[in-house]
Amino acid sequence: MKLLDVQHPFFRPLWRRIVIVVVALGWALIELALGNGLWALVFGAIGVYCAHQFFVAFDPQEPDGS
Repeated sequence: MKLLDVQHPFFRPLWRRIVIVVVALGWALIELALGNGLWALVFGAIGVYCAHQFFVAFDPQEPDGS
């Protein structure tokens, strides 16, 4: 079991993928503005990872049962 299964059917709608990336990167900016560099780095990395997985490597098709 994956910690964050980005290929889950929940993430099929585009608006959900956009919201998750914007929230993660937005929170990274808030942490950076508050001077919390470590948390900014963590949330920034999560946002970049999700952006890559949701918009570059995402396959919205149903997975094959075979």
